[in-house]
Amino acid sequence: MKKYFVTTSIPYANSSPHIGYGMELVQADCLARYFRSKKLSTFLSTGTDEHGLKISEKASSLGLKPKQFTDNVSQEFKDLAKSLNINYDAFIRTTDQAHQKRCQAIWQLMLPDIYKSIYVGWYCVGDEAFFTETEVQANNGICPNHNRPFEKLEEENYFFKLSKYQDQIKEQILNHKMNIFPDSRANEILSLIDRGLDDISISRPKDKISWGIDVPGDDSQTMYVWFEALLNYLTVIGYPDDDNYKNYWPAKAQVLGKDILRFHAAIWPAMLLSLGLDLPENLYVHGFVTLNNQKISKSLGNVISADEITENYGIDAFRYYFLRHIPSYADGDFNWDHFKQTYQNELANELGNAVQRTVVLIDKYFADQTLEFNLSTHDRANYDQYMSSFRFDRALDLVWSQVRGLNQYIDETKPWLIAKENDLDHLKEVLVYQGDNLLEIADLLNCFMPQTAQMIKKIFTSQSKFRKILFPKVD
Repeated sequence: MKKYFVTTSIPYANSSPHIGYGMELVQADCLARYFRSKKLSTFLSTGTDEHGLKISEKASSLGLKPKQFTDNVSQEFKDLAKSLNINYDAFIRTTDQAHQKRCQAIWQLMLPDIYKSIYVGWYCVGDEAFFTETEVQANNGICPNHNRPFEKLEEENYFFKLSKYQDQIKEQILNHKMNIFPDSRANEILSLIDRGLDDISISRPKDKISWGIDVPGDDSQTMYVWFEALLNYLTVIGYPDDDNYKNYWPAKAQVLGKDILRFHAAIWPAMLLSLGLDLPENLYVHGFVTLNNQKISKSLGNVISADEITENYGIDAFRYYFLRHIPSYADGDFNWDHFKQTYQNELANELGNAVQRTVVLIDKYFADQTLEFNLSTHDRANYDQYMSSFRFDRALDLVWSQVRGLNQYIDETKPWLIAKENDLDHLKEVLVYQGDNLLEIADLLNCFMPQTAQMIKKIFTSQSKFRKILFPKVD
């Protein structure tokens, strides 16, 4: 049996999660559920990235040890996953002992491509990243992401021979050994490679950053946080000796945000090539989520949590909105007015009403017998194509065309008038058709809205006459 490995990126555990990362969790979970629905053994991983100077500084400002601080933040990400019904198989923390030991072992395996040299350049603690002279000058010496000056560094670091692998990475992308979705992101990386990939620093002096994983054989250096964090995709499945690694690598799909594309589409593939490993089959790169067309930021005071949505409208309303109404291949905006309209018009009035109008007549005219429903089998080729190319929005558009088609059928057939005419054979035929369609809709929705899908299936297959309003009115 073919086995599929799906990953989220692991967010930096320096602050509480917001709805943008909630969307990424839902996207990865949707993929994993889709593969499982096809009887494919699927392993989904997520977790938190917990080392580096930024976390050390934040913990110190709160009077906490770094591990105490990351324990608290990591738990918030676990809670977020639970609140969004994310069915993951592993949650990795880069402070886990197993991760740290495996990172040190991997470092040793990569030694032919690692060397020590003097690094001179610009660094931003907020990004935990180095920047070129051109980038620094273009921003007048101030990091635009964090509004703090770049730091000029001159220090002895270990370097990784990224430049050695640029031609191989380009070949893998062009020959679709590693697919990047959407195409615009693939073009972005190819353009970067054509400009030339420089060797990168992969360590920092321990007297500058002590909160990290020690470089094996050199206790004066710690691994650069981004280098060891990328290795989580291997350590979480027990590279190199665990059965999960042997069964699930290479990854079928890695889900990540556009701001970390360079790390995942240039640096990460080079690291894998250095280890002699296959590259992930697909990288899916989503855009940003804004709030009322503004960047989500604590300084702007516009941060909202997923719980603010799920506690009032339910988990599946969150999943539906972010999978359908945030474009799969572009940035998207969340605002409460549009969300509430979507909940009422699409979930309550269209899907919920189709279920309700069917169930009411079944209960009224066929309460003493069990109707036999069968799963309808419409052509799913387009649906499968959209899912395989990570177009969650388009796949849901197809499902919703069926929801609206069913409502049109109900409006035109008018089963309530058939009931008044006491033509129960015809009424049964109509209601069975409606139930069949709703079961197929539930089947298609299972990876997107698992709770809703299960409730629909229970309504039309349960002998206990399970009944529930799917999307009740919310004040």
